[in-house]
Amino acid sequence: MIRNETFILSSGLAIPKIGYGTWQIKNEDAPRLVKEAIECGYRHIDTAIGYNNEIGVGEGIRASGIKREDLFITSKIPDFVKSYEEAKQCIEDSLKRLGLEYLDLMLIHTPRPWDLLWDKNAHQYYEENVAVFKAMEEAYEAGKLKHIGISNFQIHDIENILNNCKIKPHVNQICVFIGETPFGLIEYCKDKGILVEAYSPVGTGRLLKNERVIEMANKYRVSVAQLGIRYCLNLDTLPLPKSSSLSHMENNLDVDFEIQDEDMKLLKEMTQY
Repeated sequence: MIRNETFILSSGLAIPKIGYGTWQIKNEDAPRLVKEAIECGYRHIDTAIGYNNEIGVGEGIRASGIKREDLFITSKIPDFVKSYEEAKQCIEDSLKRLGLEYLDLMLIHTPRPWDLLWDKNAHQYYEENVAVFKAMEEAYEAGKLKHIGISNFQIHDIENILNNCKIKPHVNQICVFIGETPFGLIEYCKDKGILVEAYSPVGTGRLLKNERVIEMANKYRVSVAQLGIRYCLNLDTLPLPKSSSLSHMENNLDVDFEIQDEDMKLLKEMTQY
């Protein structure tokens, strides 16, 4: 079953193939929802400093009763933090809020602040990202972080890290869903031994309105969300679905079906709508 399967990172260690995303989950709701997700079978929980719910996520982890070593917990350094000292403090603060001695994965949330992310003429923050990554390398070597990585990084951003840092990023977390699949970036990461995590595998709800996707989901007798998650898995990427509904949490883990090659080809050829 997928819920029990893992990818192997370049470190040689395992990471569960599906993670529970906590974006837009309020801190006061996080203890209950994270506990429910773990009870459903999720062992990989994804949060971020910028989500403002780390305290609640930590409470949910402890309330689950699952051993710490059986869980994989991720957080992220905010988009606006672009210095070594700030990043170093963020790591300490994140561990304190979550109530953990270590994180399984820490990411740089974005290579540039969100409002500059897609502006090719903006300052690219190459030196700043190296400084932040070096703070993560230091925490990695101290055992506070088991893995370190990046998020929303394009090829030129990744090359900057590869050329100027000691440790290769273990993960690049990017947006991937049917109709919006950065195939070139995914292949580049694979070639470099960097696992791609796929956030928004249902396109923040956009797939739910796509008639072609709905038709194919009906063909397999699955939900649109299940089809989107299975699509990401078929690309050898790690989906991070989010849900505040217990039934949807369970549904999102129930993806032990295969998309036929000809249908996978059609899904890959879909463009944004």
